[in-house]
Amino acid sequence: MKPIIAGPCSAESEEQILKIAEFLATKTSVKTMRAGVWKPRTRPGGFEGHGEIALKWLQNAKQTFGLSIAVEVAMPEHVELCLKHDIDTVWIGARTTGNPFAVQKIAESLTGCDLSVMVKNALSPDWSLWLGAIERIEKSGITNIKAIHRGFSTNQNSQFRYPPMWEIPIEIRRRRPNMPMFCDASHIAGKADLVPLIAQKAFDMEMDGLMIELHNEPKVALTDASQQLGFSEFENLITQLIEKNPTYQGAELEKMRALIDDLDEELIANLAKRMKLVDEMGKYKHENQITILQMGRWKKMLENRLKIGQEQNLDQTFMLDFWRLIHAEALRIQNKTM
Repeated sequence: MKPIIAGPCSAESEEQILKIAEFLATKTSVKTMRAGVWKPRTRPGGFEGHGEIALKWLQNAKQTFGLSIAVEVAMPEHVELCLKHDIDTVWIGARTTGNPFAVQKIAESLTGCDLSVMVKNALSPDWSLWLGAIERIEKSGITNIKAIHRGFSTNQNSQFRYPPMWEIPIEIRRRRPNMPMFCDASHIAGKADLVPLIAQKAFDMEMDGLMIELHNEPKVALTDASQQLGFSEFENLITQLIEKNPTYQGAELEKMRALIDDLDEELIANLAKRMKLVDEMGKYKHENQITILQMGRWKKMLENRLKIGQEQNLDQTFMLDFWRLIHAEALRIQNKTM
């Protein structure tokens, strides 16, 4: 089984931490326990964590049950306290990743440390912001770095709290093929009953491990109660996860891949023809004093392409994104021509 990091969203009491640690150590193969110690909320007034005293509870759990401990940090002071209390792994949360100033300060505080560091993606769907945070940590001298995919904040309708937008972690993996990538299935799902779906999808997408929020009494959790699993739910999740073959090379699969390769070559050739024609149109518009962008034409064309796509059972969101990219490139080419 791929590694799983599990534990409560927030460290609420020493009794809670020890109960969860005992469960993980005696009933599962999980080696690393996670817990939130500093929990500033979007708006003030709610439970915001116990701070340093919670680190003592986690240190006790580590000594008692032999688990590694992972904690979120958001400022250099947090790193210093984690080192003081023998924490093994720190992770940078989504809101912090989105702030290069904060990441830089944390990176500087990590210089000379032997901590394992995990970096969650920023809330905004921007792979470069995520990669930039990873690079800042690398420059501090940390070599044990992992990325955590926890979904993104978007305005699209979704059954998930933070839609996964798998293309973004895939881009990070393309650029950093040797960097382990974990999936925080709890934050993506937002609901406990959707966590197994995301966890299995993460395995299917060749993620290297999972981060799961686990609570001894989820219904009364002080933070993110709806997405935390109980003990029995967690055991069910572990037994139901399937690790599929990532290197299968069967003849039938290779035949389908060859057909896709041929279609892609044809698609690229047609795109090249289209952009050549776009370039000619740009020159014509310039010679005849015609605006590059004509909203009436763009609106009519987009409606037509979406209709054709719908008739071919193509996803409308995909089609909209696709044609927006095509149109943006056409405008770039025509602007260059002008």
